[in-house]
Amino acid sequence: MEAWILGLASVTVISTISMAGVLTMWLADKKLKKAFIYLVSFAAGGLLGDVFLHLIPEAMAETGFQTTSSLVVLIGILSSFAVERFLQWRHCHIPTSDEHPHSFAYMNLFGDAVHNLIDGLIVGGSYIASIPLGIATTIAVIFHEIPQELGDFGVLIYGGFNKRKALMFNFLTALTAILGAMIAFIVGSAIEGFVPLLIPYAAGNFIYIAGSDLIPEIRKDAPEPKKAALQLASIICGVVPMLLLLLIE
Repeated sequence: MEAWILGLASVTVISTISMAGVLTMWLADKKLKKAFIYLVSFAAGGLLGDVFLHLIPEAMAETGFQTTSSLVVLIGILSSFAVERFLQWRHCHIPTSDEHPHSFAYMNLFGDAVHNLIDGLIVGGSYIASIPLGIATTIAVIFHEIPQELGDFGVLIYGGFNKRKALMFNFLTALTAILGAMIAFIVGSAIEGFVPLLIPYAAGNFIYIAGSDLIPEIRKDAPEPKKAALQLASIICGVVPMLLLLLIE
């Protein structure tokens, strides 16, 4: 019951982050773009920290080092690739502009809904495995969702939505995270072995997001030693909370 309460509370918080798009109403594009690159760096560190300090160790503790776990990590990576390619949606973290255009606003909404459903499954499965793992995974998802939802808001505005409609649709797609968590709790309690498979799947999902979407986004700008150092520092700052969370396990 404690896992249910904490899990549903966590995905509710994650869903409300979809309203972060409202921040773009008051921030100038240049300032927003400048801040985004460090938010993205921080998110990459948080996801990688959760993978290598929490998810993979938990998977190994559950089943030992087995080929099955490695295969599920690969499935997590490949399924994330499939969602992006077949749904014409990607984890873009740069607001839409003439220099950085987007299309397929409605397709982006569908892809975002699927992505949030997967996030809910991952968070719910993590809480079933252990409360500390659920907390760590929730924080990692939040780190990622803030720049993600800002980017999604920009896609909808560019696609012709007014700001109120963009916020509403962004929030509705975010609610699929709650559905995902409920599915994880129901299926996880009914099917033995579901959670031990979901944890390495989550690791593969996060590895793909960090390695295929976030880090390439960071590297798009021309290399500048000072900027690169700040980006590296932001990545490390994202890892640190995941390291500190080990103290509560």
